[in-house]
Amino acid sequence: MRPLVTPEAVVGSATICMSGKIFLDSNILAYAQDKGAPKKQRRSRQVIAELGGSGSGVISTQVMQEFYVAATRKLGIEALAAKNVLKTFSIFEIVLITPELIQDAIDCSILNVVSFWDALVVAAAAAARCTIIYSEDLNSGQAILGVNVQNPFV
Repeated sequence: MRPLVTPEAVVGSATICMSGKIFLDSNILAYAQDKGAPKKQRRSRQVIAELGGSGSGVISTQVMQEFYVAATRKLGIEALAAKNVLKTFSIFEIVLITPELIQDAIDCSILNVVSFWDALVVAAAAAARCTIIYSEDLNSGQAILGVNVQNPFV
């Protein structure tokens, strides 16, 4: 596994704080379209707008795929409408899932006893040097690979 990068890098005697990038899990994006959960829909839309406007939001190709499947299968959104929503997520930095990230996710899954898919989210967030992952699926308050998990709905 590659060495982890912390949110702070030491250069000489100075400490440089990197911008606080936040990784969005697919459930956050899906709730923005979920009329059956109005409170979560409002909160998701607020988070998406804030991170999109600040340029600090990050997603991965995995998250994009999961969003599309959730939107069309679980939420009943028409395929072309879901595709159009997906296009709007280009405002975020997008991490391409590579074979190396898959290997990192396998290690993360084994070492942290989380599902492979959750570990792939964590590995992508760590690779993008995010400080936080917004997710409803992982345990809020835990840190994995140096990335803090937060549930934006609590």
